[in-house]
Amino acid sequence: MVLSDFVSRKFRFWSFVSMVLLVFVHGYNLDIRYMQPWTLPGQNMSFTAFTEYFLANGIFRFRIPMLFIISGFLYALHDQKPYKQRIKKRLKTLLVPYLIWSALGILLTYLLEVFPGGREMVANSHIVQIDDSRQLIHDYHWYELLFRWLFLPVPYQLWFIRVLLVYNLAYPAILWCVTNAKARWIFFSVALLLWLGTMGFVFFEGEGLLFFSLGVWMQKSDFNIDSPGRLLRPSWWALAFVSLAALKTFLAFRGEAFMGSAVVPVLILLHKIVVLTGLISCWYGLDRMVLWFINRRWFVNLSAFAFIIYAVHAPLVAYLINPAITLLDPLPGTRILTFVFLPLSIILAAIISGTVLRKISPYIYGLLTGGRGL
Repeated sequence: MVLSDFVSRKFRFWSFVSMVLLVFVHGYNLDIRYMQPWTLPGQNMSFTAFTEYFLANGIFRFRIPMLFIISGFLYALHDQKPYKQRIKKRLKTLLVPYLIWSALGILLTYLLEVFPGGREMVANSHIVQIDDSRQLIHDYHWYELLFRWLFLPVPYQLWFIRVLLVYNLAYPAILWCVTNAKARWIFFSVALLLWLGTMGFVFFEGEGLLFFSLGVWMQKSDFNIDSPGRLLRPSWWALAFVSLAALKTFLAFRGEAFMGSAVVPVLILLHKIVVLTGLISCWYGLDRMVLWFINRRWFVNLSAFAFIIYAVHAPLVAYLINPAITLLDPLPGTRILTFVFLPLSIILAAIISGTVLRKISPYIYGLLTGGRGL
């Protein structure tokens, strides 16, 4: 399958948008901040709280599956290249940035902990907490620090790179599974169950495996990514996407009162449907918007910084949520203002710092981004 120019640029558009949305999702600042599909907000429902949950744990949640599908599709597009050559390149574009940014996350946290205000920011975020008595990097043993660097980065968004590298290493097996008629149904059934069960391991995530493999299958089959078939017309899917995200949000706030603990599996099921409907309606239904943006030079220039935005934003966004809320506290709607302006500020800072670094030292910028955006 040969990509049209529009689809190629559409991949780049959704990759950039997914990275931007990721910052907003990680900027979620309601009372219970460890956000999972089944997270209950732990506070009364208000317009601003409803809006924040609706966006961060509803509308924006299709972004990671979208990135995995794009990654699988594009990786499968270059099967003519030798496996060893491709893996060597992926070590440079994925593993090296992963190790560097993971180390930088530890260093940033360590330096923050030297100061009382920074120590409080780190402790309040609970990002590096091991137990009730050890909430700081300074409390780690050397082997815990090594494990954190290699497998559980302080920049928690790096899990995507780690898992993607594993899928690239396992690509020959994945390719065989999705192209072999008998194996395909078994493989996708298992991957679907892992996804529905929200199950994952250090190296394999149910969500990632399913959607990366779908991307590979789409590239190897006659699946039409340019225009929707009769069952994939985006209008009804978009209606379901928005409606079910709103229903999920309402149940997250009010569902426990009349459903008890049964609300949790309902939230998980709704989450899965919202993700699927979001993928279909956004990919097929927003082509006019995509076309408008990709024909703007300023947007094309900004999209080159997708990776630096992805790498820079966390754990910074988590450390700054409480200080940002305190800063904006005199204003009405403090939490929703923080939800909007803190991610925007970090995105802007990432773009500015990336622009400066790329100009001063393209080599270092290339190491940090795996050669992206040069």
